[in-house]
Amino acid sequence: MTDQSPLERAAVHPRPQRTRARWTNLSGPWGFAHDDADAGLREGWVGDAAPFTRTITVPFPPESPASGIGDPAFHPIVWYRRTFDYTVPSGRRRGLRRPKIAGDDQGERLLLHFGAVDYRARVWVNGQLFAEHEGGQTPFSADITGALRADRAEQIIVVRAEDDPHDLTQPRGKQYWEPESRGIWHSRTTGIWQPVWLEPVSATHIADLRWTPDAERGVLGLRVALNKWPNRPLRLRARLSLDGMVLADDTYLLTERECVRELQLVSANFSAAATRQKYFWSPDYPNLIEAELTLLDGDTVLDEVGSYAGLRSVTIAGGQFLLNGRPYYQRLVLQQGYWPESHLAAPSAEALRREVELVKELGFNGVRIHQKVEDPRFLFWCDRLGLLVWGEMANAFVFSPLAVERLTREWLDVVRRDYSHPCIVTWMPINESWGVPALPHDAAQQHYVHALYHLTRALDSTRPTIGNDGWEHLSNDIWGVHDYTPHGAILRERYGTPEALARTLNGTDPMPQSHIVTVAGVEYAGQPVLLTECGGIAYAPAAGERWYGYDIVPDAEQYLARYAEYVGAILDCAPLKGFCYTQLTDTAQETNGLLTADRQHKLDPTKVRAINTAPAKALPAEVVLTIQRRVQERTGERVQG
Repeated sequence: MTDQSPLERAAVHPRPQRTRARWTNLSGPWGFAHDDADAGLREGWVGDAAPFTRTITVPFPPESPASGIGDPAFHPIVWYRRTFDYTVPSGRRRGLRRPKIAGDDQGERLLLHFGAVDYRARVWVNGQLFAEHEGGQTPFSADITGALRADRAEQIIVVRAEDDPHDLTQPRGKQYWEPESRGIWHSRTTGIWQPVWLEPVSATHIADLRWTPDAERGVLGLRVALNKWPNRPLRLRARLSLDGMVLADDTYLLTERECVRELQLVSANFSAAATRQKYFWSPDYPNLIEAELTLLDGDTVLDEVGSYAGLRSVTIAGGQFLLNGRPYYQRLVLQQGYWPESHLAAPSAEALRREVELVKELGFNGVRIHQKVEDPRFLFWCDRLGLLVWGEMANAFVFSPLAVERLTREWLDVVRRDYSHPCIVTWMPINESWGVPALPHDAAQQHYVHALYHLTRALDSTRPTIGNDGWEHLSNDIWGVHDYTPHGAILRERYGTPEALARTLNGTDPMPQSHIVTVAGVEYAGQPVLLTECGGIAYAPAAGERWYGYDIVPDAEQYLARYAEYVGAILDCAPLKGFCYTQLTDTAQETNGLLTADRQHKLDPTKVRAINTAPAKALPAEVVLTIQRRVQERTGERVQG
C-alpha cells in the first residue's frame, strides 16, 4: 500500500470503495462531434479520420455550459475522441511506467472505466470495439489490453453515445423530452457525465468486493470476487482498522473465484453508549472502518485495494425505523443533484463534499436522492461526514416490456454498485407510479412493482425497500406519502393521531392528482410512515419569471415563519417517523429550494437548523405496544427490514 490511508485515497478516487494507488484520470478536453444524421458509423469515425473539430470538457454533458459546448437542442448521437500515452511492455516502459508483475505470466492489464454515460455507449480503442453498455446511470469497464498498439505510445479512445430524447422507455428521471424545461422537468444530460479513468492491474486481480455489516454481533461480512478463476491457490489478506486501531488482520486461502468471510471486529458490550459511539456508524458518529486488501501469489503481491465500511444495522420493527437497533427519526431533504452550469454532473469533486456539508448545516440527517443515481463520490462524503441516503432510480415514463427490461437491469446494477455504502438506508426503485400509470388496476404493472421490490430484497436483505413511493402502495417496508398541503393544521388533521393516520392511508391521496394511497387488496401492516415529499415553499415569482412550486411567500421573513410552522406541525404528528422536505436547492424553474441553484442560503441556516432539529413528538408507550401487538397478530412476526 501507499502512504495514503484507504480513506485518503477514497476522497480523491472516482470509485471510493475500491481504490488502487495507480490510476490515470481521463477527465478534461476530448474531441467532440454531434452526429444528427447518424453518419459516424458509416463514415468510419472510430479511426484516425474522425471529424472531431470541437472540444468538450469531460465529464460535463454537452447540453451544459461547463462542457464548453452548451447546446441544449436535440442531438441524439454524440461522439468523443481522445488519446493517451501507454507503451506496451517490452524492455523499458514509458507512459504509465511499471514493469511486468512478477509471478503473473500474462503481465499487466489495462482497464478503462466509465462512471456513467447516458444512455447507450459503444467504445473503441485504436479502432477496435471493446465495450458496449446500455444504462445512463451505471458504470462499466473494459480490459483494453488487447487493443493497445505496440508500434507507438499514443493510443486512441473513441466513444459513441446515443440518447434519444423522445424514447420514454429509457430510464431518464426528470430529464425532459421537450426542447425547453418546464414544470418539474429539467434539461437533458447526454453522453459522458461521470469520470473516466485508466487503471493498470495484474492479470488476476480483485474485480469486486462488498461489505455486509452486522452491528449487533460486531461482525463485518466480506465478499471478494476475482476477475477470473485462479490457476493456482492464492491468498487474500484483509487488514481492518478504525482510527489507527487494528480490528482485524487475517489471511484467507483462495482456490475459487469468490471468497466469502465474516470478520469479527470486536466483542465489546454494544449496549454501552460509549462503545456504540466508538464503533458504530450513524450520522451522529460516522465511524468508518478502513480496509486494506492484498491479493498474494506466494510472497508476490498481485493486487492491492483500499476500501472502507461502516458497522451499522437498519431494521424495521413495531412501526419504527431502527438504526443500530434504536428508533431513529429521519429528517430528510430532497436532493436532485442538479447544477445550472453542469446539469446532473457535479461541477467538481469539491462541490459534492460541499453539498453534504450544506445539508448537515441545515440540520437534516439525510437526503432522498431524487430521480438520479448519484455519483459514488457524493456517497463517499455522506459516508464520511454522516448523512443518511435513500437511493432512488431514474424512472422511465411508459410501461412496456422494453421499459421493464431496461429499468430492471439497470436498477439491479445500481443496487450492486452501492451495496456497501453505510449511508444508504432505503432503496426506492419507483417514484409516484412513474412508468406504471395504471398501477391500481393493471395486474401486469402490479407484478412489475412487486418484482422490483422482491428482486431488490433478494440482492440486499439488509435494507428496507419501497416498491413505489408517494402513493398507490403495494410492496413496501416503509410507507412514504407525498403531501404538499401548505397548511400545518391540515397535516395535524391527517397524521396527528393513529386514527387520523389510518383514515388518511385508507382514503384518497391529498395530492391534486387524487391518487389512492393504498392499492385495493393491500393492507397496511404497521410499517413506519413518513412524509417523503412535502413543503415546496418558494418566493412569489416576478412578472414573467419561469416558476414552479407548491406554496409561495413574499420574503425571507415570512418564508422562515411558514417553514417553522410547517415543520413544527410535522414534528407534532407522533405517528410519523420522519419527513423529506422539498427541496434542498432550486432546480431550473423549480424555485422551491432552501438554497438557490448556485447553493446560496435563502434563509439564516442557524435558524433553519434549529427548526429541523427540534424534538419530534412521540406516541404514548401504551399506543406503541398496541401497534406492535397488532403487527404481530397480522404478520405472525415483526416486520423486518
